[in-house]
Amino acid sequence: MTIGDIPDSTLQRLRKGVAIPAHPLALTHDLKLDEIRQRALTRYYLDSGAGGMAVGVHTTQFEIRNPEHDLLEPLLKLASQTVDDWRDSKEPPIFKVAGICGKTNQAVREAEIALTCGYHAGLLSLSALREETIDQLILHCREVSKVMPVFGFYLQPSVGGRLLPYEFWRQFVEIENVIAIKIAAFNRYQTFEVIRALCESGRESEISLYTGNDDNIIIDLLTTYRIQTTAGEKTAHFVGGLLGHWAVWTKPAVEQLNQIHFLRQTNAPIPQSYPILANQVTDANAALFDVANQFKGCIPGIHEVLRRQGLLQSTRCLNSKEVLSPGQSNEITRIHQSYPHLNDDNFVQNNLDRWLT
Repeated sequence: MTIGDIPDSTLQRLRKGVAIPAHPLALTHDLKLDEIRQRALTRYYLDSGAGGMAVGVHTTQFEIRNPEHDLLEPLLKLASQTVDDWRDSKEPPIFKVAGICGKTNQAVREAEIALTCGYHAGLLSLSALREETIDQLILHCREVSKVMPVFGFYLQPSVGGRLLPYEFWRQFVEIENVIAIKIAAFNRYQTFEVIRALCESGRESEISLYTGNDDNIIIDLLTTYRIQTTAGEKTAHFVGGLLGHWAVWTKPAVEQLNQIHFLRQTNAPIPQSYPILANQVTDANAALFDVANQFKGCIPGIHEVLRRQGLLQSTRCLNSKEVLSPGQSNEITRIHQSYPHLNDDNFVQNNLDRWLT
């Protein structure tokens, strides 16, 4: 499958920019897949206005691939089918992204599974290739891209990623079947390197930039990059986000993205309220992602918000070491009370029964 095989309306929506929540895993108290709540989460994201869905990614828990769980394909199928069943055919299309991990053989196999499950692109994690050279990494990416379009992924090292220098990105953006890049470096210097590499390639209008910098969401979306290249000045900006942070309080996040799109379309000045909002969202992310404890509770933090809303039964993860850190629940309460405009509790309560049916 190539980018040209994606329906034009779906492709154009991705390029315009959408909110893509990173889909969590719903588990029962005995660590079995909770299909009812897994579907409810997908329905929640769709009704919140998300334009895409990312399944099998870090927020979904990498352990789903372990033989004792073997949940990757069931989860991909369930989410894809729920998207197709829940939406009216007249509604805008949803861009489906599947997480792809492992060495080349595994990554190619996962891409093939994602393709059969109806996904449009694979978010390509390079965490399993920590010792490979840049040339080896590029060869790996090319092999996966032969199966389906690829979402590049700069995952920060603190949660399993590796440093990827400018030289890697400059070669990566030359791969024909690269459709977008998610930058989750949590680092402004490294973020700039990726964007500079894209602008130097001349493909800035073909490869869409999506922020994964959960610590800098609003500022990333507001920022325009003007970069001097060998072919002259180029401009680029993040069109949307593929974020674990957007797995909770999704409706306000979609509204924020839509407002930023409006500012760009109208060339309106950025109101002072936006930098304030940016800091509030970053503070909220610190609590959700457990920054105080080096992100140890980032997935349970997401689960805790969803549990409080009734979308999940518990905060349990497949890895028993993934738990809320001491004080993290109190921090989540603090940001919930401090920034009521960031949550969508009323929206969830008004629709929860319908999503759970």
